[in-house]
Amino acid sequence: MPYPHSTPTGLGAVAQQAAQVLYQHRLVSTMQLHRLITPHHTRSEFLRRQLHTLRRAGFAEAVGRRSTGQTELLWWLTEKGAQAVEAVGLLQARAYRMSPEAALGPLQEHTLAVVEAGAAFVEHARRLGHECGPLDWSPEIAHYYRDEARPGEELCLVPDAVLSYVHTEAKQRTLLTFFVEVDRTQMTIARLAQKLHAYAAYHEYAPQPQTAKGTRGPRRQAAMPAWRYRYPAFPRLLLVLTGASEERLTRRVADLRSLAASDPSLAAAPLRVGVTTLAQLRAQGPFQSIFTPVLGVVQPVDAWLSSPTAAAA
Repeated sequence: MPYPHSTPTGLGAVAQQAAQVLYQHRLVSTMQLHRLITPHHTRSEFLRRQLHTLRRAGFAEAVGRRSTGQTELLWWLTEKGAQAVEAVGLLQARAYRMSPEAALGPLQEHTLAVVEAGAAFVEHARRLGHECGPLDWSPEIAHYYRDEARPGEELCLVPDAVLSYVHTEAKQRTLLTFFVEVDRTQMTIARLAQKLHAYAAYHEYAPQPQTAKGTRGPRRQAAMPAWRYRYPAFPRLLLVLTGASEERLTRRVADLRSLAASDPSLAAAPLRVGVTTLAQLRAQGPFQSIFTPVLGVVQPVDAWLSSPTAAAA
């Protein structure tokens, strides 16, 4: 399907890829785009030229943000740019549109932190010979479910990102799927624990079949759990903490484990949940022992989230 607008002169493959990344992730800094798209270039000048080509064509816009004493540009697609990407049909259409107000608003740092977490997976996959690209995670995908603790309500679980990763070792290829939640220490630890409860409820939720009259059938006729319609295995849940000192984040992990241990629904659900910091994820990568299990034994594991006993078996 052709673009609804003429392709601007000089819009090459890198600019098109940048437009796709901006569409998928909504707001991305210049250096994040450079690390994701043009890491083979020592410097980012080539990418900057491509981004300004998009801007001159009316496909993208940017705002400045002060970071480490310098001003960096944060990029997003305009309505024209979003329509152009949607017309190609390569990405799942998203209703969300960024605006200058949203780009400068309170969700700016959270959006960039989620991109940073995804970028860490991409960079370490590149280094390890695994497969994970700039479009292999999707932010804020809705998962509808019901919770027996709240009868009559249809609830919605929205992970910060759902990330796909192909782990390769010798000839063994394993597709891993992760729910990623980024916590910038803005919410209470009780609310973060409630998110874990929501994942446990989603794991258990099985939609009831509809009868001929449109009413729900008996519970014993329930189909398979809702998550099986999307995933071959229930995704591992990774909590990535940032926005505070290392000491405070360590206390936050301990508090989260304590609250999780007191929730009987978490004890019963076979969830694999690990927590780490964004700094550790960037520095060491997901396949070093940087995750602390939220449930069970306190012993660092990697993103497989295998128990120490299982890993040794």
